[in-house]
Amino acid sequence: MKAFKKSCLAPVLVLLLLLIGSYSFSQEKDTNSEEISLVYTVDHKDLKWHPAPDFFPGCSFTLLHGAIEQPNLDLFFKINPNTEVINHTHNSPERMILISGELEVQYENEEPQIATVGSYLYGPSNKPHKAKCLDKGPCVLFIALEDPFNAEPIIEKD
Repeated sequence: MKAFKKSCLAPVLVLLLLLIGSYSFSQEKDTNSEEISLVYTVDHKDLKWHPAPDFFPGCSFTLLHGAIEQPNLDLFFKINPNTEVINHTHNSPERMILISGELEVQYENEEPQIATVGSYLYGPSNKPHKAKCLDKGPCVLFIALEDPFNAEPIIEKD
């Protein structure tokens, strides 16, 4: 019986030490964080709106968190009322929430869908899609990207 207790004791001690070590590391990481929290509305005075790529006329964007060339980027994307966003793709999946307006979205081989304020949208990476901000605009989307931003237009063949 003593041999059994001793053979079980070593793995338990190792597990306990690992748990204590990871707990102290996570506590240290949390208390030393220099990152600040953020709260933005679409019309926040500190946001700088930039024109979208030329193939998205009538559109603009502002960075909320991260850098355009880095992964894990959050942004607002604004589309003027009655403006079409041409068929395009992205390397990154997109997670989106419509903040304002009414947006018709269509992904390749799918029926068009209408997103209203508060709608969640998910766009798979590299799947062609297009959109149109309807007349209840402007349409503002919150977009979270896993990979650095890119957008590639799809040239329609006649």
